Amino acid sequence: MDKKTQKLLTAFGEKAHRLGFDDVRIAPADGIPQAGDRLRGFLDKGYHGTMAWMADTAERRASPPALWPEVKSVIMLAMNYGPDGSPENHPLAHLNDGSTGGISVYARHRDYHDIIKGRLKELAGFLVSRAGGDVKVFVDTAPVMEKPLGEAAGLGWQGKHTNLVSRELGSWFFLGAIFTTLDLPPSGAETDHCGSCRACLDSCPTGAFPAPYQLDARRCISYLTIEHPGPVPAEFREAIGNRIYGCDDCLAACPWNKFASAAREARLIAREDLKNPKLADLLALDDTAFRKLFSGSPIKRIGRNRFLRNVLIAAGNSGLPELTDKVRPLLKDPDPVVRGTAVWAFRRLAAAETVQHFTTDALAEETDDIVRAEWLASGA
Repeated sequence: MDKKTQKLLTAFGEKAHRLGFDDVRIAPADGIPQAGDRLRGFLDKGYHGTMAWMADTAERRASPPALWPEVKSVIMLAMNYGPDGSPENHPLAHLNDGSTGGISVYARHRDYHDIIKGRLKELAGFLVSRAGGDVKVFVDTAPVMEKPLGEAAGLGWQGKHTNLVSRELGSWFFLGAIFTTLDLPPSGAETDHCGSCRACLDSCPTGAFPAPYQLDARRCISYLTIEHPGPVPAEFREAIGNRIYGCDDCLAACPWNKFASAAREARLIAREDLKNPKLADLLALDDTAFRKLFSGSPIKRIGRNRFLRNVLIAAGNSGLPELTDKVRPLLKDPDPVVRGTAVWAFRRLAAAETVQHFTTDALAEETDDIVRAEWLASGA
């Protein structure tokens, strides 16, 4: 590497750190030759579930040049969002209290897209001003395979849970990418350091890993609570427990997270009201209150109805009959998915004679077949 390039990359790295990024590495644009085949295998097995956009963009997603033919190098950046390590802020602390809901660590404050994209644009502008060329920036909103690119750049390796793991940061970090027409020296790919460990695989409540390094999204709680649009299949409801947005079990189980540190970006540090929110409060949310509570949060994207579906599953799993009064009004909710999930929760919380009384009345009025099926089910 010549001195001019070295000086450029040093200055770039220093600016990236000042902007809140914790690691910066470079991959060649053609550095993920196997990614397209792996993606096609994933899609052929139907592991993407209802995420049709993955199939629709598969060709462009397969490699950076397929998305932008002029790209020569991909700068991959990591921003840490780790919890602070205290017992009360442990990612799975919510599992100890069925009256609360568990929100994935990454979603307990501001939407990371809003934070990272602006800083990537600033970095990209810095690069162009110093070295020229064209650039494009991406944060999880375009057909870019960030995790394979992160591995090719040396940020970490894709663990058996398919998430990226870093020896320095653990696995609590976001990824951003800057595509550039500059031909920059690659940092070198990272190698796999999972060894014989199965902690992430064995921790999954729903058995979403058919094999190491494979994920069936249709069984993944993060997919079921965020991406899946309809009723959650009955076979997964109990296993979801009180996870109401995403799931951190496989990340929390990874031994490499002993090296993780707390987020230093203030807008990624968890809000107190989103660490372990009370289900009773969440069950009362109408659309206006939902939008106000989750303004600026990634949770807002899924909308009130899908979120209430998740909260109702948590309520049904709580074993707390006192939540029955909070669930009952949702038996009349205008949205059939909310209504049907409320039926499931109600049948699990209310006394048998109360359930029978409500079932008789509801079947006389209910016209939605899925909701009727919930009333007629065993409630188990």
